[in-house]
Amino acid sequence: MPTDPDRTKLLYKIARAYYQDGLTQEQIGERLGLSRIKVSRLLRQAREEQVVQILIVPPQDSTVELERELEAAYGLDEAIVLSPSAHDEATVARELGLAAVDCLVRSLQGCTVLGLTWGSTLLSVVEALPRQNWPDLRVVQMLGGLGRPEADVYGADLVHRAAQALGAKARLLAAPGIVANRMVRDALLSDPQIAETLRVAARADIALVGIGRPTPGSVVMQAGILTQEEFDRLQVQGAVGDIALRFFDRHGQVVEHELNDRIIGLDLDQIRRIPRVIGVAGGTQKLGVIRAALVGKLVHVLVTDDRTAVRLLESV
Repeated sequence: MPTDPDRTKLLYKIARAYYQDGLTQEQIGERLGLSRIKVSRLLRQAREEQVVQILIVPPQDSTVELERELEAAYGLDEAIVLSPSAHDEATVARELGLAAVDCLVRSLQGCTVLGLTWGSTLLSVVEALPRQNWPDLRVVQMLGGLGRPEADVYGADLVHRAAQALGAKARLLAAPGIVANRMVRDALLSDPQIAETLRVAARADIALVGIGRPTPGSVVMQAGILTQEEFDRLQVQGAVGDIALRFFDRHGQVVEHELNDRIIGLDLDQIRRIPRVIGVAGGTQKLGVIRAALVGKLVHVLVTDDRTAVRLLESV
């Protein structure tokens, strides 16, 4: 057994070879007559005894600490926080889209199934997607159509454009998002193509979702997706926001509303079970709905702006 000075020298020698010279543990073992397992154990001891002290230098003007605090506070897998060039809604939405693209693209693998909802923020993501070639990737629509076919914020168009940009296959949901009653919904869900598309969506590896806030000026009202009566009832029942038209309260729990019986799309429990749900939303006007989605564990990754991130931390 080497004396303490000799042991410290050995720890230093191994650490330098590994961290500075870039040798593998196996190469170090061959040079010093040690097994790879022993080299690994000695490297761990070098860190524990501070022979190796790792300094991680954050990038300048970075929001990395905000991201770490958000992840810890809300149990997120990842938070991405950007400082937008301006804080008006249009600028925030556009620049959130750019930030979300990096997060999304690095998560993709050859046979990934990517689910999309709808909305203006997701349009910003799709517009920023770089040209890729993922022939085995599938992009699937998680909610049926909601408006005019030519409207670029709705699911089918977003799925088609995303698949085109990524060189992937598009899987469209050939059904309206909301129907007149439960009987019509059940009849459509019995269609094999619609049912299979929803099964594919429910088994997605990644979902990219917007987080909506119901207001008189929101897209769901302006486009006539909800009637004023439906909107009023949702407000009375405590709805603060929606993902894929599934409304939830301030605790992130589903709001029981007859609208749920008329939707052709995934429900909140199905969305929550997707392994990586990336929520893209910002602007302090959405603070309450974003917080509710985080509290309800409806998303695993949040892409947001710095002002909203600070307010989210203040409200923990």
